[in-house]
Amino acid sequence: MSDAYCTDCKKETELVFDHSAGDTLCSECGLVLESHSIDETSEWRTFANESSNSDPNRVGGPTNPLLADSALTTVIAKPNGSSRDFLSSSLGRWQNRNSNSDRGLIQAFKTIATMSERLGLVATIKDRANEIYKRLEDQKSSRGRNQDALYAACLYIACRQEDKPRTIKEICVIANGATKKEIGRAKDYIVKTLGLETGQSVELGTIHAGDFMRRFCSNLGMSNHAVKAAQEAVQKSEEFDIRRSPISIAAVVIYIITQLSDDKKTLKDISTATGVAEGTIRNSYKDLYPHLSKIAPSWYAKEEDLKNLSSP
Repeated sequence: MSDAYCTDCKKETELVFDHSAGDTLCSECGLVLESHSIDETSEWRTFANESSNSDPNRVGGPTNPLLADSALTTVIAKPNGSSRDFLSSSLGRWQNRNSNSDRGLIQAFKTIATMSERLGLVATIKDRANEIYKRLEDQKSSRGRNQDALYAACLYIACRQEDKPRTIKEICVIANGATKKEIGRAKDYIVKTLGLETGQSVELGTIHAGDFMRRFCSNLGMSNHAVKAAQEAVQKSEEFDIRRSPISIAAVVIYIITQLSDDKKTLKDISTATGVAEGTIRNSYKDLYPHLSKIAPSWYAKEEDLKNLSSP
C-alpha cells in the first residue's frame, strides 16, 4: 500500500491495488482513482505438476523471425509414470512429432549459440551465423553434409562479415570434431550456394593483420605497452608489399616486439597462441626484416636494438 491524494476525501489517504481488475482505490472512501492500470512486472507462474516443485516460467520465449513457427505454443506435460495418463502421454508424443516444423533449425541455432559462446563472440555474430544457416537450409542443400562443419563455417563467415575475423584453427577448436579441411570445404560450399541464390558473390570482408593482434597479444599475456607497439607496427607493415597472410604477419610482428622487450616470448609460445607454424614465422621474418627499421616504433625500440635483434 502507498499514500496518495484523494480528490473525494480532500487529503492524503492510503491506496489499495485491486490486481484482478487493475484498479487503484482509496482505502477510506472507496473512490477508484485509476482504472485498468497495466502491471508491467514479470508474470512468473509455476506450471509444475507437483505443487512442491518450484518451476517458475514466463508465458513463452522470445519470438525468432528466422523460425516459421515462432509464436507462443502449448506444451503437453509428461505424465508422472501412471498408466492412467496414457492419453496425455500419447498426445505429448504426437505433439513432439508434429507440432514443430522448425525442430532442425532450433537444434542448429542452439549448436551455433554454444559454439559462439565458447569463442566469446558477440550476439550480432551469432545472429548473422543463424541467418546464413537459415538461407542455406532454405535451399534444401545441406542434407547429407557434416552439420558441425556447416555450423562452424557459418560462424567463420559471420565473423568475417562483422569485421571480427577468427582463424580456421580457432573455429576448429569448438567445431565438435570437424577438421580444418571439412570446415574449409563447408565454407566454400556455403559461399558458392549463397552466391547462386543471389546471383552475386558473397562478401566476406578483408582480413587485416591488426584484426588478430589484440587477441593474440592477450593470449600471450603481453603488457599494454608492448600491445600498443605491436598494433602500431602491424599498421605500418601494411604500407609494404609483404606477400604473407595477415595471420603470419601478425605472428612475426609479435615475435619482433616481444624480442625487443624484457618479457621475451619463445617461438613455440607464439606459434601456439597464433596458430601459425614455427617454420612459417621464420620465413615471414625474412620477408619482414628489410622493412624492420620503418615498421618498429621509434619510441619502443632504438636502432641499436634492431641491429642486435636475433632471427627466430
